[in-house]
Amino acid sequence: MITYSRPLDALASGPADLTQHEIEALATRHNLADAHTHQHQSASQREIVGRLPDLWYEAERGTQAEFERRFTEAFFRLHGQASALHGKPPLLSYAASVSTLVVAMYLRERQATVTLVEPCFDNLHDVLRNSGVTARPIAERTLHDVQHIYDNLKESVRGDALFLVDPNNPTGFSLLKHGRSGFAEVARFCRDHGKLLVIDLCFAAFAFCGDTPYGRFDLYELLRDSGVSYVTIEDTGKTWPVQDAKCAMLVTSDDVYEDVRKLHTSVLLNVSPFILNLLTAYAEDSARDGFASVATVLETNRRLARDVLAGTVLELQEPVVPVSVAWFRIASDRLTATELQHLLREEDVYVLPGTYFHWHAPGAGDGFIRIALARDPGMFADSVKRLATALERIGR
Repeated sequence: MITYSRPLDALASGPADLTQHEIEALATRHNLADAHTHQHQSASQREIVGRLPDLWYEAERGTQAEFERRFTEAFFRLHGQASALHGKPPLLSYAASVSTLVVAMYLRERQATVTLVEPCFDNLHDVLRNSGVTARPIAERTLHDVQHIYDNLKESVRGDALFLVDPNNPTGFSLLKHGRSGFAEVARFCRDHGKLLVIDLCFAAFAFCGDTPYGRFDLYELLRDSGVSYVTIEDTGKTWPVQDAKCAMLVTSDDVYEDVRKLHTSVLLNVSPFILNLLTAYAEDSARDGFASVATVLETNRRLARDVLAGTVLELQEPVVPVSVAWFRIASDRLTATELQHLLREEDVYVLPGTYFHWHAPGAGDGFIRIALARDPGMFADSVKRLATALERIGR
């Protein structure tokens, strides 16, 4: 029997968005909410930390342009995206949210409307809305069958731009499931119908993790050859455990670059050369170990969550790409995500309810929760076991 320490109508008075939930979660012992990297350093990453003074003084001696070039080359070569280096230089910022804000400013300046994938992390919608850009939803399932992607988009996309997240947060779905064909169909639709294609690629590094058969290809070559107008958002923030020292980038087609750049320079001058030097070292380290330092932690924690939570009301939804979060369906008709999240908070366990990811129709997400995986495996094991024990207690 489920019991509550406060009335259910009080649940509605909680945080207004997912980021506010994540801020509250930082005060809990078993924080499985935010997807930021909280795992410990690998052996080779500890060597990078030991070199911090050297990286600092290197940044003092060099030029900003040099460190931007070294970082972007290391990042895009690591990701197998050499064509991103052949066009206009990427526009760098401190965080993906800053890059998203620039995109929203660009759309607002053109009085453009957007079709945004649902579910997705709700700050994408919030940044658009707060910038005065109207967003309409398109269901992620529209992209699941490659043979119908073009027709589905033709039927569903309204407005001037299509905004996708790939791999998607929270589900882990990716057009990589279809090889090149999925992205090609999306780009063909946008070109044929004059839509700007915006893709959030912040979780793209995880396509190199695990045993997924869906490897990455040079997406920028495909986008360039398709003739589509596009803007992509790249980011390091979810990849390495660097205490939130990060860099995001905007990469655009040539036809929109100067207008986007004008807005970008109105927001900031540059990213710290020290941070760029540090991130270059991490990118080079991952190139040497084939992303093992990232993949091993996530594989261990996803397997543990699957095993420990087997037999509970939580059913893992297997991702296309093994991203750093796990999406669970609540297999119960008498327990919603809102209720479950509140009950788990009383057990000092913090997860995110699916309602917020369904930014247009929250009720569609009330049967899901998201659990972050980028944690030290020992700490994660304690948290998941605590979660399982709480679920058993709730079910009594």
